[in-house]
Amino acid sequence: MSMALALAVAAGGLGVSAATAQAAPASPDQGPPFPYADCIKATAQHGESKAYGKWHCDQLVLKGWVKPPKR
Repeated sequence: MSMALALAVAAGGLGVSAATAQAAPASPDQGPPFPYADCIKATAQHGESKAYGKWHCDQLVLKGWVKPPKR
């Protein structure tokens, strides 16, 4: 999982400012949008419930940080 994805999840769940989340250097091949599965894994690692993690990742999809899930 990318550090930028971890910061995006933390920013959404912990109220970290957007300026802090953008300060992390990201390599060009690891920038947004991130895979939906990685987002779900990151929310689980941060202790979010499955339902809240899905909602959280859906919100990040709307913001363009995460790719929509494959259906």
